[in-house]
Amino acid sequence: MTRFSLISNGCTLGSNHYFNVTNTPSIQEPKPGFTMSLLPVFRHFLTHLSHYTSKPTSPTTVLPVIRTLKTLTPVFLSSNPLKKPISNSTPQVSSRAADNALILNKDERVGSSSLDPNLPDPEVSSSSTIAAIVTSLGGQASAVGIVRLSGPTAVSIAGRVFRPLKKRKRKNVSWQPTSHVVEYGVVCDSHGNVVDEVIAIPMLAPRSYTREDVVELQCHGNDVCLQRVLRVCLEAGAKLAEPGEFTLRAFLNGRLDLSQAEDVGKLVSAKSVAAADAALAGIQGGFSSLVKSLRTQCIELLTEIEARLDFDDEMPPIDMDLILSKISAMSHDVESAMETANYDKFLQSGLQIAIIGRPNVGKSSLLNSWSKSERAIVTDIAGTTRDVVDANVTVQGIPVTLLDTAGIRETNDIVEKIGVQRSEAVAMGADVVIMTVSAIDGWTNEDSKLLARIKHTKAASGSPVILAINKIDQAPLAHLEFVDTIDESFDKRIYTCAITGHGISDLETAILELMGLQNIPAGGRKWAVNQRQCEQLVRTREALTRLRASIDDDLPLDFWTIDLRDAALALGQISGEDISEEVLTNIFGKFCIGK
Repeated sequence: MTRFSLISNGCTLGSNHYFNVTNTPSIQEPKPGFTMSLLPVFRHFLTHLSHYTSKPTSPTTVLPVIRTLKTLTPVFLSSNPLKKPISNSTPQVSSRAADNALILNKDERVGSSSLDPNLPDPEVSSSSTIAAIVTSLGGQASAVGIVRLSGPTAVSIAGRVFRPLKKRKRKNVSWQPTSHVVEYGVVCDSHGNVVDEVIAIPMLAPRSYTREDVVELQCHGNDVCLQRVLRVCLEAGAKLAEPGEFTLRAFLNGRLDLSQAEDVGKLVSAKSVAAADAALAGIQGGFSSLVKSLRTQCIELLTEIEARLDFDDEMPPIDMDLILSKISAMSHDVESAMETANYDKFLQSGLQIAIIGRPNVGKSSLLNSWSKSERAIVTDIAGTTRDVVDANVTVQGIPVTLLDTAGIRETNDIVEKIGVQRSEAVAMGADVVIMTVSAIDGWTNEDSKLLARIKHTKAASGSPVILAINKIDQAPLAHLEFVDTIDESFDKRIYTCAITGHGISDLETAILELMGLQNIPAGGRKWAVNQRQCEQLVRTREALTRLRASIDDDLPLDFWTIDLRDAALALGQISGEDISEEVLTNIFGKFCIGK
């Protein structure tokens, strides 16, 4: 059984129709104009219905309207308006078809009087209010932790568990907070037992992160306290938030666009000051405003060209120079944005730098000097380092992992041989390789063999190799003549001294230049695009390139509109104005629960 309902001015009229959902005869779909032609008739009856319901009437007065509406209801609500209106009488249903019949056992009509008035509105049920712990868990206990609720019934649910300790003027009155006014009290479970002392911070819509009603309960930061407060909120009717659901709601409610929402995720997982600054620049609208401007220009140009397809005779001649300048400016902005993709990659994952070389050339000393720590053991005995030792540093805001490796040489020692194999594997996966040689020993045959092995393993990846000539404080200049004979085999050449720290800054500058990061300001504050956004920028650039080719080839205006539409759609994918649910799930599924 299904029920069709029509609503006008708060009055609900329902007609019960029983039908079998199986063995439905195939009926040719009607023309689109058929349903539209009936709309004036339908509007006429709604007008009369409004007239009848605006004043007391007898049942006999409304019956003609009800009968007519019963006849028209299937026409407008059925997917096939040409089907014969369903009779009020109940037909005999075969036993085979009865199993597949659609039967609703309760009244599903909107505004039905059968609903309990004391129950919450099903359209605004507590299931749409989410709750989660928004501070970190699992580590050392902190002084304060936060449980956040967001949704249409966030205040109502918080009022069931939160008891303000200030005296109320009237008892048995539900909690009615003032937005952004802090209140002190306790959280109680359903039996009235105090769970924790808290501070409640209500943030009513739209002045909140999600643009919904939000209540944050600041309790003690112990994991036990946080879990207990969260459990009480869930028992009161809230739903546990999915990963990234708070930010997803902020996006769906228009507080953030999709690129800004992605920058929220970057800020939460930032590993350096530069990464945090870049994410903040994106959240504040740096990249978002550029995308919005580009998309607006595409749509304006598309509108003008499509207007010329129909009204070219009534419009002034097209200014080709102006259009070409706009396309060039947009292409330049797209290229500039794409250049930041490499920067974003290193901000998120960092750089891995492998320090390799023969035994006892000062690799471990160089790592200790660079990281300003005693991470690696240093002795005069060759082969002291047997395994990979790492240290983390920051180069102009970019996180860098230094990898000190075992000295690479031919050996019969089983343990040292394993260390050499690991060293070669690290060199193969590193972003930059620093080959260290001793200025005292000069260039040896072992160095030549090692360089050949590096070139062979790094040929596919094309990662840069830097020559670091270490211990220059102990070698006369005459011993450094070998550098000129091998200089072409390396991308950069740096002289270093691990004891004094000489050459460390030169190494950092060389790394930034080789990785194309030398133009990044030291303080960061430059937004960057991720891989998904870069793919759409590439699509935009290709569309603009095709548009320029269409203009140069003097193709009809129809071809111009195709390319402009592709560019606008690609930019809409970045901002989220034209995005699929699958992409949203993939983006926000990477967030932590509570953000």
